[in-house]
Amino acid sequence: MTSFEEAETEETVTCLHMTFYHPCQEEKMMFRCLNFGKREQVRADEMAKFGRDSNICHYNLMDTRVSRIQFSLQFYRKLNSSEYIFELKNFSKRTKLTVNQTELGYLNKIDLPWKCIICFGDYQILAEVQEGESVDYFETCLHLAEAPILQERSLPSLLQPVPENGISSSIFLSQDKSPTEMDENEPC
Repeated sequence: MTSFEEAETEETVTCLHMTFYHPCQEEKMMFRCLNFGKREQVRADEMAKFGRDSNICHYNLMDTRVSRIQFSLQFYRKLNSSEYIFELKNFSKRTKLTVNQTELGYLNKIDLPWKCIICFGDYQILAEVQEGESVDYFETCLHLAEAPILQERSLPSLLQPVPENGISSSIFLSQDKSPTEMDENEPC
């Protein structure tokens, strides 16, 4: 047997992809301490903390309007399940945080859906979970958005019914144009 055949099976790792946006990100550089495009390992028994206090938080947001600890993410496995998920807890006493429009006050927590938008103040974060099997650690991979995340998502096509021909009318709209209301008797 070769060493390749005897090697242990490689375990996949859960990765949390987070895409950050703030309207003043270029002039205020609040994301300058984040490592974009690089996967980072976090032990499963640690909380990933986001905020402005570099002594407590691994992910630092350089903005005085951000709390010392804004929020944390805890990786865990559901009871009687093989599913691994993330729990987000808001640690800001001043700023409410939303996860897909579910509002969280101080010390409120929520299980993250596999894809969601986290908002607080002017910050928008698209979080997407890439499932894995590892129980010892997970990874984070941070990205920087150049445009607002809430506008990048194709929410109209997700929320509007698709006609029987399978073509949604929202795909014909440009990003800067909104649909106009028409009388049903007017010609198209």
